[in-house]
Amino acid sequence: MATLARKFRFTQRDLDRLPPCPPDAASKAYEVSDTEVTGLRLSVTKGGRKFWFWRYTFDGRKRAARIGEYPATDLAAARKRAGEMRSMLDMGKDAQEEKDELKAMPSFAEFAEREYMPMARQTKRSHKDDAHRLKNHLLPRFGHKKLSEISTREIQAFIGEIAKSRTPATANRILSLIARMLKLATIWGIIEKNPCYGIAKFREQRARERFLTSDEIARLFQAMEGDSHIYGVAGIKFLLLTGLRRNEALRAKWEQVDLGRGLMHLPQTKSGKSRHIVLSAQARMLLEGLQSHGHSQWIFPGKNLADDRPVYNIDKCLQRLLEKAGIDRMRVHDLRHTYASVMAQNGVSLFVIQSALGHSSPMMTMRYAHLCDTALRDATNVVGNVVRAAVNGDDGGVLSGKPQGASSVPIVDGQAEICR
Repeated sequence: MATLARKFRFTQRDLDRLPPCPPDAASKAYEVSDTEVTGLRLSVTKGGRKFWFWRYTFDGRKRAARIGEYPATDLAAARKRAGEMRSMLDMGKDAQEEKDELKAMPSFAEFAEREYMPMARQTKRSHKDDAHRLKNHLLPRFGHKKLSEISTREIQAFIGEIAKSRTPATANRILSLIARMLKLATIWGIIEKNPCYGIAKFREQRARERFLTSDEIARLFQAMEGDSHIYGVAGIKFLLLTGLRRNEALRAKWEQVDLGRGLMHLPQTKSGKSRHIVLSAQARMLLEGLQSHGHSQWIFPGKNLADDRPVYNIDKCLQRLLEKAGIDRMRVHDLRHTYASVMAQNGVSLFVIQSALGHSSPMMTMRYAHLCDTALRDATNVVGNVVRAAVNGDDGGVLSGKPQGASSVPIVDGQAEICR
């Protein structure tokens, strides 16, 4: 190494002849400098590998920008890149700044684990859904990429693939998650722009709301007889008798139930508020007959009483029962629609239905208004009968303001409650 020139005009022939750094050298590599391009260096390791660097000074600090490995990056390419960085330096820009920012930039997986999920666990009740979508969809595709490297085109293509292989609804939920994550990254100053901005969601087909008729309810309960999934069947019955949402019922614990008073406490609902529901006599009888009472913390435990988890997936159980009963396929959530529909068709007001379902807005309950036709028809007939009697001269004082006697016009079916 004593006779090796450390500064000369680079040629490919001379670079190829450079020997490895001596094994007994104090440093891991030695450098040689090009006399044609100031600052261009080639570092040679003890293993014989050769790497290009451009050394410069910016704001009084000595810096080194790595260009590439020789010979994959040849001499001409190295000199060209060194010249470009020299031009940036002349304009007052640090040639290494972009690389430093990229190096400090977290990957999508790192951001998800260190930043997003800790926040989601504290603020979102649906954080488990986020974790599932990250694990099964987003991390396999974007986990290794730096946040600043994820492009709009790449996200749009990925969401399109999801829509084709799954459903538009699934694609939209995944798009919402990554858009939320990258929006937070912009708010926190990690990236400058959210690449999800401008990506349109897919049009979703609204799920057909289905409810069971009285005949179908009877056939469904007959199909339940002797089914091996005891707590799955019990959960389906309970959902139909209470109109609760899936998780409100299936993840409920015995400590939430007061069988004596016929009440059940829901500590957290979809609206984020707690509420009490009144259990019907049939719902109370169902709960009183469950063996899990006194043996498990869960009302509907998993495969056995010793299982420390509640029953989770009853979809297969429901579809098996529907097939046995000869009923068209329906969702678990349609049991809730059936509960509300039975109420509406039997004259219960929309105000009461809203309270029973725990809807935060009456607009959510209006979907059942068309099922109140019978009650509305009876109510409108009251007015029709009174007007007819008045025309016939026998209004009984209803329209004239005179005291009503025993001969006043009767109300159809005794009473009619108007759905409101």
